[in-house]
Amino acid sequence: MTVERLRHLSRPEYTDVWDRFDARFAFRAGVCEFPGITEPSPSITWSLDALRDDPGDRNLDRLVDVVQDGLAACCAPGESLWILDWQHTCYRLRPDIPETDMFLPRVLEGRSREGWPFGPYPDGDYHVFLAEDLRFGTFGHPWEHTLCVFGAELLDAIEQDMQRLLGRPQRRDGAPAD
Repeated sequence: MTVERLRHLSRPEYTDVWDRFDARFAFRAGVCEFPGITEPSPSITWSLDALRDDPGDRNLDRLVDVVQDGLAACCAPGESLWILDWQHTCYRLRPDIPETDMFLPRVLEGRSREGWPFGPYPDGDYHVFLAEDLRFGTFGHPWEHTLCVFGAELLDAIEQDMQRLLGRPQRRDGAPAD
């Protein structure tokens, strides 16, 4: 049996994963209610405004690399990530399976690395990356223009790089940062 690196979620999987995400994080879709989830502890939320004046999108490319490298590094062999785009096609990714030369989809505009369907930057909709057991991940809010990174192991892996790219955090553990 061949295990795929990347595959679309079936309708039942899609519903199950979003239900689990909603139950754990109390997801609230909306253009005015911020944050859009109950941010867990530990978590850090950064404004993405530092990327607005980014000639050539170099810092955005670096953000994608930092987050996707961190997510992949935190996955144990055989573990998958859920990659969710609210009300659109969602995916299951096995970062430990090497990419092949076959076509690997990029389904949205914006930046991502090869073999990932889209990046963590919330380009017009909520982008969520989650460990299978929901212990770490990211939540990108398109209207607040923020990225929440949660879970101790993911924060340990990427916090310093995120701070260099985006500056001072907006929130820690769901409370305003000092």
